[in-house]
Amino acid sequence: MLNSSWHFRLFSAVCLTGALAGVSFAQPFPSKIVRYVVPDSPGSGGDIMGRIVAGGMTEAIGQQVIVDNRAGASSNLGAEFVARSSADGYTMLAVSTTLSANASLYKNLAYDLGKDFAPVTQLALTPHVLIVHPSMPVKTVAEFIKLAKSKPGSINYSSPGSGTSAFIPAEIFRRVVDVDIVHVPYKGGGPALQAVVAGEVQSYFAPVLTALPHIKQGTARALALTSVQRLPLLPDLQTLAELGVPGIDFSNSLGLMVPAKTPTEAIAVLQRNALAALKRPDVAKRINDLGAIIVGSSPADYGAFVRKEMTTLADLFKKGNVTPD
Repeated sequence: MLNSSWHFRLFSAVCLTGALAGVSFAQPFPSKIVRYVVPDSPGSGGDIMGRIVAGGMTEAIGQQVIVDNRAGASSNLGAEFVARSSADGYTMLAVSTTLSANASLYKNLAYDLGKDFAPVTQLALTPHVLIVHPSMPVKTVAEFIKLAKSKPGSINYSSPGSGTSAFIPAEIFRRVVDVDIVHVPYKGGGPALQAVVAGEVQSYFAPVLTALPHIKQGTARALALTSVQRLPLLPDLQTLAELGVPGIDFSNSLGLMVPAKTPTEAIAVLQRNALAALKRPDVAKRINDLGAIIVGSSPADYGAFVRKEMTTLADLFKKGNVTPD
C-alpha cells in the first residue's frame, strides 16, 4: 500500500512538473519574424503597399514583419507557397483581386483560394484610372469612345495579363460601352504601364498608385477613374459613372490571408495589429498618398468580400469567354 502511494505521488509530481514546464516555456504569439509574402514583383503596387503595411505591423506587433516577394504565374506561385506553409500564423499572403480572378480563370491551380486560406483583414482598395498616351487625339472619355467606335480594332490597351486587376476594368468597360479595343498583355504591371508611356500601346486601365507620377509629369493623360468616388489626390478627375458610363465600380482589393487551420488566436493578433498599423498617422498618410482607400475589416467581413468578388469575376469571365494569356 505504501509502495502504491509512493508511485502515485511520483506520477503526480512528474505531471505537475510537465505542466509547469509548459507554462514556463510557452511564448506569446508572435515570438519570431513574421513573413509577409507578396506574390508580385518588387516595385509593383502590391509590393509598395505590402512594405508600408509590413513596416507598420513591425512597430505595432513588436516583431519584425518582412516582405518576401514570390512573383510568377499571375501571382499563383506566391499563393501556392503560402497554402503549403505551416498554419502557425508566421506566414501571411498579400491577396489582391488578381487571386480572386485566378480562381475561375485557371482550371488546375495547386491551391484553392476559398478552402486553403483563412482571411485576416481587407487592407485597402486601390481604384484604377483610364490613361492614354499624350499623343492620342482624345481628352475625354466621350472622345475615346467615339474614336474607338469609328475605328473598331484600332485602339489597343495594355495589361499584365488576362484576369489581372488592370484587365478587369478594361473588360467591363469594353462590354458596357460596346467598343472593340484590343488587349495587349505584358509580363507585369511595370511593363504594361511603360508601354503606354512609351507609346507602344494607346491606353491602360492603370492602378492609381503607379500611374500617379506619370499623370503629374504629363507622360500619361488621365481620362477617368473606375471607382464611384473621386480621390482627394485627383480632385478634378471625374469617375466613369459621373461621365455617363454606368455599371463600372472597380477597385483592386488588397488584403491579408493565412493558411487554413491557422489558430484563431493568431489570426486575431495579426488582424488587430494590421488595423493598428493602418491607424498610424504615418502609415495612413503614405497609403492615402498612393491613391488608396483604407478599409480595415474583420476576418468574417473580408471572407465574405472575397467570396462575392470570386463569384462576380467568374460570371464576368464566363460571359466574356476570357481565358489566360
